[in-house]
Amino acid sequence: MPARLFLLPIWFAALASPLAFAQSPPPGLAKATFAAGCFWCTEEAMDKVPGVVSTTSGYMGGSRKNPTYQEVSSGATGHTEVVQVIYDPKKVSYERLLEQFWVNHDPTVKDRQFCDVGSQYRPSIFWHDEGQRRLAEASKAKWEKEKPFRQPIVTPIVKAAEFWPAEDYHQGYYLKNPVRYKFYVTGCGRYARLDELWGKLRK
Repeated sequence: MPARLFLLPIWFAALASPLAFAQSPPPGLAKATFAAGCFWCTEEAMDKVPGVVSTTSGYMGGSRKNPTYQEVSSGATGHTEVVQVIYDPKKVSYERLLEQFWVNHDPTVKDRQFCDVGSQYRPSIFWHDEGQRRLAEASKAKWEKEKPFRQPIVTPIVKAAEFWPAEDYHQGYYLKNPVRYKFYVTGCGRYARLDELWGKLRK
């Protein structure tokens, strides 16, 4: 998975892993969690932001402990696919991550994203402290006024729950399987729908 470990001292990077970061960020780094449909695509979007140190795909918001992909994809556990972002607040703000989140998902639908249907694909902003909650609510209010589309924004802002990392083969999928990933994204109509909703705001 794209960890961007070069942002940290070499000796530390050799000892740490993105999965460890997701559970407990090192001093000086912060954590954010977003659900924007397929976590492969959310990883790709967040990895593009300078100042992001690592992204980890996983599950949040459900009732079962340590769920598997098969269990979550059935829709029976109540989890949604999320990406936990570890970032350097000195290089990128939480507000910037929120901007990237909004223009990389469809906020007009609840229990689906693009061709993926079910509560396990519901978009959400999961806040980790009151500061994040206030900033998330402010960003949503902003887009409710300035959105370039007519439909109402229905993406919820909820308190973060326990994060369960997804299986290894999901981590950095868009990098490890670029051909299959491109086929999936194109066939799912993700980019086409995002361009329809957000236009030049995505560029």
